[in-house]
Amino acid sequence: MIFVIKYRRKVITSDIAHRLREIFENIAINYKIRIIEFNHDIDHLHVLFQSEPKSELTKFINAYKSASSRLIKKEFPEIRTKLWKEAFWSRSFFLATTGGVGIEVLKEYVENQGNNNR
Repeated sequence: MIFVIKYRRKVITSDIAHRLREIFENIAINYKIRIIEFNHDIDHLHVLFQSEPKSELTKFINAYKSASSRLIKKEFPEIRTKLWKEAFWSRSFFLATTGGVGIEVLKEYVENQGNNNR
């Protein structure tokens, strides 16, 4: 899954990414979702996760984006100067299943996100 900051604003630091992961993990428990790999670049997150077939992914995504946006802006108030009209996340997201690709290939891809910009 990929979440993008609104207008690709470059606001994700290591501290913010760490907090975004904590929020993800806290909300994921309620939806029976488990993180396999979590990484970021300065303007987006990559999350490789495992869920049960009955997990309500769209409800989880909405809950995560809403809670994380609110908490990040509260805990890192300096971020507001870089955002446009209070929006943190883009309204869209990318979600794909791992069908034909091995899990190790995906883990390596997510692990290497942002390495060129750090």
